[in-house]
Amino acid sequence: MTWSITTFSANQTFQCGRTLAPLLVAGDVVLLSGDLGAGKTQLTKGMADGLGVVEPVTSPTFNILLVHEGRLPLYHFDLYRLDRGAQLEDLDYYGTLEAGGVAVVEWGDRFAEAMPDDGISVTLNIVGDESRRIDLAPLGSRGAELAAAWAAGCDAVPGISVVESSR
Repeated sequence: MTWSITTFSANQTFQCGRTLAPLLVAGDVVLLSGDLGAGKTQLTKGMADGLGVVEPVTSPTFNILLVHEGRLPLYHFDLYRLDRGAQLEDLDYYGTLEAGGVAVVEWGDRFAEAMPDDGISVTLNIVGDESRRIDLAPLGSRGAELAAAWAAGCDAVPGISVVESSR
């Protein structure tokens, strides 16, 4: 199954991320892709807020990785500036994914070889001035469980639209 979630404001995109946070456990990976300005960082801010992160969350474009402490460590990657998959080794990317926190990876689709076996691939699309379509594609059994629960949680948020489809 896949899901498409439509939000109609930046706040709803934030709330969508916040809805995911209580469902996250150590080792979960959320891969984010989409155009610049599509809401990847806004969604991450919502996840961070739901995880109890108190410091400001910004895109780690120039740092590649920012670590935020909350209920679980949030490893916030941005792979936009990387040119080769081999650079992931220099960052200890794979070790960080297994470090007992939650990994949110902006531009997570840049390196197919870096896709985890379990997690959620999330594509954000701009569909209007403030509207975003958030497509969830689960990876593995944990990803399927997490995506289904997240979509159900977002469906309960007033104003957010969720559509489920079979692959």
